[in-house]
Amino acid sequence: MAIAQYIKEIGRGARGAKPLSREQATDLFGQVLDGHVSDLEIGAFCLAMRIKGETSEEMCGFLDATHQRLALLPATDRPLIVLPSYNGARKLPVLTPLLALLLAREGLPVLLHGMRTEARRILASDVLLALDVPALTAPEKIANGTVRHIHTQHLHAGLARLLSVREVVGLRNPGHSVVKLMSPCAGPSVVVTAYTHPEYFEVLQTTFRTLGVSALLSRGLEGEVATDPRRTPRYDGFVHGVHAVLESQQPGTASEVPGLPTEIDVSTTATYTRCVLAGELPIPPAIERQVEHILRLAEQTNSETSP
Repeated sequence: MAIAQYIKEIGRGARGAKPLSREQATDLFGQVLDGHVSDLEIGAFCLAMRIKGETSEEMCGFLDATHQRLALLPATDRPLIVLPSYNGARKLPVLTPLLALLLAREGLPVLLHGMRTEARRILASDVLLALDVPALTAPEKIANGTVRHIHTQHLHAGLARLLSVREVVGLRNPGHSVVKLMSPCAGPSVVVTAYTHPEYFEVLQTTFRTLGVSALLSRGLEGEVATDPRRTPRYDGFVHGVHAVLESQQPGTASEVPGLPTEIDVSTTATYTRCVLAGELPIPPAIERQVEHILRLAEQTNSETSP
């Protein structure tokens, strides 16, 4: 079926649009990723989905198409911790690099993947480079206790191209949801992801259950997966799709976080991260709690996949 037929279904506005089946979504997204459609059709697809919103069936289909095409990293000795990072810092320092390095310190292999999708944001990958953490130029096995980061282009060029559409139309598209849920690994992994808008919560939960994903889900900070250091959100865990509420949202917001800088530039954020790792500044309790949840999910995922 041509993509125009799909656009005709999803492009009838918020009330008239019809959801696609998982199989239809897989076919549509696959054609987009493979570059078999025109720029005009991609623009129509992005705008139609932005107005309609994704269903869990469609998200599963989009992820099916993506995982069929991704360049995968080899399986790791322990479950790979996957940290998508596509937003960067806007008001507070980006703490995803700190989260990644704290997890690696616990002996886990950690992959951060991402690219710039909004101008004037401080990227987690830039902070990692300032911390002398090398970027991968192709998928490779990540050792236990190691952090690596990779540009989306090296996982799938068509997916990176779809994300870049935002620079033209100014709106996010399904690609931005896909990259925060996908696992570019041939072996067991735990995807750490976050949502900003409450309406996505049920869609993400259903998607994880359907696909049998191991993941940690919580409210994010400015679109990043590292938690807000000033508060403790609700944490939902998934082990091969089986869901559990790990922690309820705690009331209150800390007026300050000891040592957290007010500047968000790369150099300042890298210096703060070094100081926390060296024990010169305290780990924000909210980040420490997030690390504990991820460690537990990694252990459970590993035990349920071991022969």
